[in-house]
Amino acid sequence: MIKHDIADLQKQINEKQMELDNLKEILNTKSELRNPSSTVEALDCLEKRDNLSNEQIGRYSRQLILPEIGVKGQLSLSSKSVLIVGAGGLGCPSAVYLAAAGVGRIGIVDYDEVELNNLHRQILHTEKRVGTPKSSSVASSCTQLNSLVECIPYHLQLDSTNALRLIKQYDVVLDATDNVATRYLLNDACILANKPLVSGSALRFEGQLTVYNYKGGPCYRCLYPKPPPPETVTNCSDGGVLGVIPGIIGCMQALEAIKICAGIDPSFSQKLLLFDGLQGSFRSIKIRGRQPACPICGDNPTITELIDYEQFCGARANDKDKDLTLLKDTDRISPKDYKEMLDTKQEHVLVDVRLPVELNICQLPVQSYNLPMNSVDKKDCIQALEERLKCIIPASGEPLPVVVACRRGNDSQIATQKLKDKFKDLNLDIKDLKGGLLGWTKHVDKNFPVY
Repeated sequence: MIKHDIADLQKQINEKQMELDNLKEILNTKSELRNPSSTVEALDCLEKRDNLSNEQIGRYSRQLILPEIGVKGQLSLSSKSVLIVGAGGLGCPSAVYLAAAGVGRIGIVDYDEVELNNLHRQILHTEKRVGTPKSSSVASSCTQLNSLVECIPYHLQLDSTNALRLIKQYDVVLDATDNVATRYLLNDACILANKPLVSGSALRFEGQLTVYNYKGGPCYRCLYPKPPPPETVTNCSDGGVLGVIPGIIGCMQALEAIKICAGIDPSFSQKLLLFDGLQGSFRSIKIRGRQPACPICGDNPTITELIDYEQFCGARANDKDKDLTLLKDTDRISPKDYKEMLDTKQEHVLVDVRLPVELNICQLPVQSYNLPMNSVDKKDCIQALEERLKCIIPASGEPLPVVVACRRGNDSQIATQKLKDKFKDLNLDIKDLKGGLLGWTKHVDKNFPVY
């Protein structure tokens, strides 16, 4: 109990220290800009916005000499503001390049704290910042890179009560999130506030990018009037992602935002960029334009204010692990009870429905039968398992216990339902392992790997 309290206190101290460091950097920058003896030209530039200081000329020289940017474009960049929603794999590269380019004000919204598993793709966070707010971590990194840029962290969950008020304060919005509910929320808020929305996504080896609501272009609802069924949506936490993929898409999002801020038309308004990291290929496809019947941006909109997007999508507005409850308690076994089965050497069959690649990461301390979720409905795979089970069903008439396990205890519930139906004529007692391997780590073996 004492160790837990100390860990909580240390986490709070780290968070406050991060906020303090970021505030100090911002205050130091503002103090320097108000010192006539050191940076008069920078102060004039920030206040008048009609010329560039020597420092800015030196800093941005490589893009100043681009005819498409020039002094006019750079002054436009320094006068514009961008709101990044999501300080993760997409938000980090977006933020660092927007700051490097000299966008005047960058807001970073994220409800979450830095975790160790973030670091392979969320490249502005560090090991020392684990446990601190992601928004503050990104703001601090960007301020250290370019002290002339104002970086504002918002450690909060964006929802219908605060989204519109916040978005109205910025010129461009970047959707760097990983869930459908927030995509609809941002889309609707940007339409109501008349702001362009640069949307990106990344999963496994693939990424996508498009720009919504730019000069009469379509919005997200024009393409997707209704949200997909929650069970069909996969995020990075479930499906995985190679870290460089969101890095590439996040950089592309920054590029589109920079062009908009500099007065250059973006490349992907009414177009969708498709990136395949395995093939190393980019494809651009034209998407349909604004739909007159769209309920938010159409000719006669029926949505005039933000709604409950979690209810609309049937899914939570975050990318945290989902906990499904599909089975009765009598059809589930707790990790502690399963540990007792192992300790007493009770005969049973463990069916692991994870992918083979996941079995190489870690396995429970018992021989298992691997039936990946994508094979549960395959006739030959089911027949092979049936033959295995028939060989070991007790002659005593007692049902053979079958425990179905997965990573988190969600897939195993779905698989349990299907196996109960497929093997209803066999004398089996099929249950899923509640909480999956994460539950095993939490309740039985603290040293069991978590991924």
